Amino acid sequence: MDAKQLNPSVLAFVGDAVYGLLVREKLADTPRKSGELHTISVKLVNATAQSKAYELIKDLLNENETAIFKRGRNFHTSNTPKNSTKGEYHNATGLETLFGYLHLGGHQARINNYLI
Repeated sequence: MDAKQLNPSVLAFVGDAVYGLLVREKLADTPRKSGELHTISVKLVNATAQSKAYELIKDLLNENETAIFKRGRNFHTSNTPKNSTKGEYHNATGLETLFGYLHLGGHQARINNYLI
């Protein structure tokens, strides 16, 4: 499979799951009850938080990764954000697209570079 050729919505679909799992894996290292972990993960896996995460890693992206992010960010979606701005929602979709691309492309080392 050539991840670069996949539709941005497919990459974002996969990237949403990958990003959520990565957050949960990081939280698993903290000594808290599962209910607390869930509450924290909800605060970290939403459009506003993901947009902020993108801002933290954007300067680390290579040219190809930036292009993949932009494909996802600019992809037209009929969804409207509930608790975020349109800009945050589009940045979050771009981040999910990037993580989907990296995961499906077998670039785990690059994903590990972006864990915050």
